[in-house]
Amino acid sequence: LLHSLFVVSVFSCFKRLFPLLANLLMFTMKTVLFSAALIAQASAFSPAQQGSRAVTSLNAEMSKSLPFAKRPELLDGSMAGDVGFDPLGLSEINGVGIDLYWLREAEIKHCRVAMMAAVGNVWVEAFGPAPGCEAATAKNQMDAFWQLWKVHPQYIVAGLIFLMIAEAISGIATTSGRESGMRAPGDFGFNPFGYADDEPRYMKLKEQEVANGRLAMFAAAGQILQGMTTDSGALENFQATFN
Repeated sequence: LLHSLFVVSVFSCFKRLFPLLANLLMFTMKTVLFSAALIAQASAFSPAQQGSRAVTSLNAEMSKSLPFAKRPELLDGSMAGDVGFDPLGLSEINGVGIDLYWLREAEIKHCRVAMMAAVGNVWVEAFGPAPGCEAATAKNQMDAFWQLWKVHPQYIVAGLIFLMIAEAISGIATTSGRESGMRAPGDFGFNPFGYADDEPRYMKLKEQEVANGRLAMFAAAGQILQGMTTDSGALENFQATFN
């Protein structure tokens, strides 16, 4: 339900800001789907030109997310959530202090932060601010942020200090893990419920974490952007979508 709420909010905000571009996007999507259907029908009547081994080999070299493009060399499917999506070739960056390990660490970090942010925005709007933050009464999270800054700026400063400490710890772990090869990106050994002890289940949970985290990054950005354009909260904007 939360996922649907966030996706609808993001698209609604996009449509309000760029109505012409949104209509063009919808037309393009319909055209692509129609063309794909025609190609599928045409291919059903075309004779097979290659053996199964050749087709298997060809499919193995193509990206799962972009079937018309070749799979990036480093995106071999070993990482959770890897579907070979890299149209900008970022996975091949190396030699400037940024490589695939660093990018993966950053993605997982932002996934986790965005999941907490997206749920936190809705939670505060539905149930009110946390104790000590009663001054932040606005439904829009950006307005609530500045309300809190005016009354308790020390809270914001303390939050920034906490972020600096967390980034320092994360940076040390990332650097040492990349050099030693003994640490997977995003792994801090946090396993209070023993999920990592069951390898198949652990891999499934990692897939879910990345999938939900990627959606949450869009969701959190959509909540903030739509809140700034409508001066309303995420739940209010969700209700306004159906009005």
